[in-house]
Amino acid sequence: MLMDLNEIKEYLPQRFPFLLVDRVLELNLGESIVALKNVTGNEDHFNGHFPDLPIMPGVLIIEAMAQAAGILGFKTLDKKPSEGSIYMFAGVDKARFKRPVVPGDQLILKAQYVSDKKGLWKFDCQALVDDKLACSATILCIDRPR
Repeated sequence: MLMDLNEIKEYLPQRFPFLLVDRVLELNLGESIVALKNVTGNEDHFNGHFPDLPIMPGVLIIEAMAQAAGILGFKTLDKKPSEGSIYMFAGVDKARFKRPVVPGDQLILKAQYVSDKKGLWKFDCQALVDDKLACSATILCIDRPR
């Protein structure tokens, strides 16, 4: 494990229940990140999505990928939110969902750096469960002063 939850909190401004990265498993500055989200049945969104068939909402899977990409961006820039910088979700392209994510799954979040221009960073992202693709998307994040 490269980063535990306490260190992740230094690089992401989100907090429970919206902090969606539990652990960073691999990190190559300026290149890629592999992170982990443990999906548990006691998460609030499962109360309504769906009560009899709990499925993690796709927008939260995309948010989890964006948070992993945000960690990669912050670590690459050697910045933290506490230093007055914020890394915000700016867009998503080519999102595709291949399988449902359910309580008990371990969601592996992968982000690969593609480019950055004028503070707008682009990442190719994947979310996998048991080495099977659950979601893929191109995520855009922007670095701004807080």
